[in-house]
Amino acid sequence: MDRIIAVANQKGGVGKTTTAINLAACLAAKGKKILAIDMDPQGNMTSGLGVEKDQVEATVYDLIIGSAEIEEVLCKDVLENLDVLPANINLSAAEIEIMGVENKEYILRGEVDKIKENYDFVIIDCPPSLNMLTINAMTTADSVLVPIQCEYYALEGLSQLIHTIELVQDRLNDKLRMEGVVFTMYDARTNLSLQVVENVKDNLEQTIYKTIIPRNIRLAEAPSYGMPINLYDPKSTGAESYMLLADEVIHKGEEE
Repeated sequence: MDRIIAVANQKGGVGKTTTAINLAACLAAKGKKILAIDMDPQGNMTSGLGVEKDQVEATVYDLIIGSAEIEEVLCKDVLENLDVLPANINLSAAEIEIMGVENKEYILRGEVDKIKENYDFVIIDCPPSLNMLTINAMTTADSVLVPIQCEYYALEGLSQLIHTIELVQDRLNDKLRMEGVVFTMYDARTNLSLQVVENVKDNLEQTIYKTIIPRNIRLAEAPSYGMPINLYDPKSTGAESYMLLADEVIHKGEEE
């Protein structure tokens, strides 16, 4: 049942990578076979899942420029049921290197097609910008999951992202759809968080996940230990929320 989900928002600091890491890890903890692909040159998904991003022999960069096969880049069994295609700062040069390459929008898709049958879910962490790496993620994906921070400017940039998704649908990947919106960094103590959620619900004709990810100090700490939240602090509200989100993502696929 391989489903490929790109986690994207060109606005930084919205919990995008946190969501990609923890959704992947929680799906794996529920017995699903997961491939996590880091398409962000910052490599935060890679290190957040416990892979030393500067120690690996080959990364997504080598895959994109054609100097390594996907099997050579794959870090297997990083966690139980979870493999990683790692990234580091080298990936930032990939866009320039593939400038003249034919069908450069489909490089990742061609590679992932070779192994996607081995997985229930492929989770791709996109860079926080709308560039060729993001386009590669979106031509590979079946759907795009958008984390939105519960703050005043939440809707800013979202229409641009939806426009990009529609362009990719029209021109490059007609199967791509919007997976849905996940609210992150929710602070129950502020009226603003609540207003943002209501505002987005009123203005957005998109699926909105019921699970809302709270602001949680344990969630913020976990990446520095190279662990997803369900391993770092399984009893925290952050871990419980991402487990619930994983359930929702699984059930959504079963309904379709």
